Amino acid sequence: MAEPPPNQQPPASDPERPSSSHGETGSTFAGITERLGGAAVPVAATLLAFLIGGLVVTVTGGNPLTAYRAIFEGTGFNYVFPWLDDVDRARAARNLQQTLVLATPLVLTGLAVAFAFRCGLFNIGGQGQYWVGFIFAIWLATTLGEIPTVLFVPLGILAGVVGGALWGGIAGLLRATVGAHEVITTIMLNWIAIFGGRYLFELGGPLQGSVPTLPRSEVVPEWARIWTIWGNIQALHAGVFVAFLGLLVYWVLLNRTTVGFEVRAVGFNPEAARYSGIPVRRSYFLALAISGGFAGAAGAVDVLGVKYAVDISNLPASTVGFTGIAVALLGRNKPIGILLAALLFASLQVGTSSRQLDPDVFDPDLAENLATMIQALVIFFVGAELLILTIWGARGKLIPFRSRAQEPAR
Repeated sequence: MAEPPPNQQPPASDPERPSSSHGETGSTFAGITERLGGAAVPVAATLLAFLIGGLVVTVTGGNPLTAYRAIFEGTGFNYVFPWLDDVDRARAARNLQQTLVLATPLVLTGLAVAFAFRCGLFNIGGQGQYWVGFIFAIWLATTLGEIPTVLFVPLGILAGVVGGALWGGIAGLLRATVGAHEVITTIMLNWIAIFGGRYLFELGGPLQGSVPTLPRSEVVPEWARIWTIWGNIQALHAGVFVAFLGLLVYWVLLNRTTVGFEVRAVGFNPEAARYSGIPVRRSYFLALAISGGFAGAAGAVDVLGVKYAVDISNLPASTVGFTGIAVALLGRNKPIGILLAALLFASLQVGTSSRQLDPDVFDPDLAENLATMIQALVIFFVGAELLILTIWGARGKLIPFRSRAQEPAR
């Protein structure tokens, strides 16, 4: 092939090299699409759930806008509105305190599900791990001699973390050694924790309280309680900072430690991780043990911060560990997503309580069922991610189309 004449000028634009601005634009759109794709599904799922809930309210004879406004005001999030008078602001403050109190354990149990999921494990045992952490903390608070609150509170929460980690570690050990599926073992361990707790606190049980006719625990003494930081009645306690600390620990563990790298590698592909020298069995054990620690912390924060005691009827009735599954799913296993999902589910529970809603606006009994239905719909739509993206058309609208003529020559 003949060489071009030496005086020939190069072309103004090299067809073999795409322009930098075009490449930057494509990569920017790709980054935006990736980021919005993670948030679009939970947002769309929540909006669809509330839309269907509004249709149900309409069918039952209510006004969905009025009902949702009343539920929103019942959550306390209107506390920041500047036009509230003193009475409404005080009421909003009490509601917001209760919402944050309920969201605190949901954040931690959501982390318990999310961390295991990053290792490819489905931790259904958050409820049992929550109760074991609860029992460890209340046992320590009611048997240990009086010490300063500032020393006991971290010790009591640590006891809950250890209890939950031990309970989650049992399922991890079974998965790592004999291959027992964690869904089965964690469900079984839930019931062992519940009935074990009934044995401990029932009449004549080892941890029954001082009232011989009541099947309940001893009450946590004043010096062992987490101090309040806002309000007097149903006040917000400092355990909310434990939830934020849990979010930080979750992020650091996954993104800044060797354990987190190994957990994520096993979650992506256990066979490839094993081939590269990562101890897969150890990762299974650690993932479920750490997950149990998060749920155990939730139990400790609950008993030391707001409940102070437990009777045997509370054990099978609590669902905070199971709601944590929904929190993790809606939050996409991301710290900020888990925080927002926990706030959503807590606000639904507070805003639809019978003490919040005026019966003339919406029947409070129906509202509680409405909240449950909305939670279920959110989980359903999050699971139907492909359907939501197809309906919304997010991928087609956000990803720029490049024709063959625009592709660089090869």
